[in-house]
Amino acid sequence: MPSRAGADGAVHQLRARGYDACEIDFGKGFWMSWRFAERLGVLAREERLALSIHAPMAAFLGHPEVDGPKHHRAIGMLDHAAGIAAACGAAPVVLHPGFLLGRSRAEALDAVIEQLAALRARLERSGRAVPFGVEVMGRARDLGTLDDVLAICRALPWVRPVLDFAHLHAVTGGGFVTVDAFAEVLAAADDAMGTRAPFHIHFYDVVHTGGNERAHVPYGEGTLRAEPWPRRWRGSSGRPRWSSSRPTRRPTRRSAACSPARSPRRPRRRRPAPRARARAGAPAARASRTGARPRR
Repeated sequence: MPSRAGADGAVHQLRARGYDACEIDFGKGFWMSWRFAERLGVLAREERLALSIHAPMAAFLGHPEVDGPKHHRAIGMLDHAAGIAAACGAAPVVLHPGFLLGRSRAEALDAVIEQLAALRARLERSGRAVPFGVEVMGRARDLGTLDDVLAICRALPWVRPVLDFAHLHAVTGGGFVTVDAFAEVLAAADDAMGTRAPFHIHFYDVVHTGGNERAHVPYGEGTLRAEPWPRRWRGSSGRPRWSSSRPTRRPTRRSAACSPARSPRRPRRRRPAPRARARAGAPAARASRTGARPRR
């Protein structure tokens, strides 16, 4: 969100810079008031601006102990995120799938699915049953692989896959440099969800070693590029909506809209990599395919 001072200014800046989507970043905590969210929703509908939400980093599920303080805290944060999403019309609410924590992959996945199902029942009672999205993670040997995420989405039809291509690039040792690599992931998502089911994409550049993400870096400083995949994707049922968490200038290309710290524009001077956040930075470019009303 380019401005936290008010919804009017934020929407105006997003539209002036060419964006038609924005993921609201609550990674470090909630900052948006209910009044802000309601006004943002009105303006977003008027401007045909797609909104989504990234829940706080601690709001992951799959805890071994469902009565523990970490689980209760995560449920409370996801409940609040769903309330903000309902107020502003955002979808999905993105969360991380958690960790193996010494369990088998099947046991950890079962825990995530069971806890998401229990959360859904709670949200339905309060009128906050919005779509959720589970993000593909950048750890080669932990929970959150593409197969893990698609398994969760198959079990819970209101959960969408969040295809983080930087994470996929990291866990494959830099393998996402061809059209086929991207097409295989998109085809797997279609196979799991159906060709018109919505899904969500994160796209930015990344430093990785040993099959694990190290840090998010400005676009152009790593080896992940957007060029191989948009042309192939145009043949699918929806068109991409591009957004940025903190854009401050108009993107040079609508097909790769990024915040300036990660812009594909070749800078005159090298920018330092952004300071690592709780999850090693925030995704710069994000896209969402909406099956209900694709824009042409």
